[in-house]
Amino acid sequence: MRSERYRECVALLEERQVSLESIADCVIFLHKRYDDDITQKRCLEVVDAVLEDPDIQNALIVSLELDILAEEGNLRSEAIKEAMMKDEGLFGVDELMGLGMAFNYGPIAITSFGYIDKVKPGIIGILNDPKEGTCNTFIDDVVGAIAACASSLLAHERRHH
Repeated sequence: MRSERYRECVALLEERQVSLESIADCVIFLHKRYDDDITQKRCLEVVDAVLEDPDIQNALIVSLELDILAEEGNLRSEAIKEAMMKDEGLFGVDELMGLGMAFNYGPIAITSFGYIDKVKPGIIGILNDPKEGTCNTFIDDVVGAIAACASSLLAHERRHH
């Protein structure tokens, strides 16, 4: 039985055109070189586990709410709204949120987050290039962080078997 917060997170992601399968594909991207037999089913299981984490849920909800508020023009600071709508490279708060999420899952998640944020595979690349009028400043980093955290869970699982 999934928690209410988990369901809220999944609904927010889906509302922003992000499926759990697309996040699992990013986990496969990160983990494939270490495990040729990794399946999307297993990656979905670890993505689910990460999304059940209250710290991850809070970061995800706050991040996506900020994207939505910027998109709707409901941020009080015009400078921040402009920075978010352009996803300015020097804004950096979005990367800090993703990095904070990764910190909960240790060094593997942290380095995986940096790598996936740089390479931007799959849905992350799509999110990083939003349609006009759309703000995806936080969501690409949040999705990357979820994938990095899930990949870290898999790595620790392999180490213990």
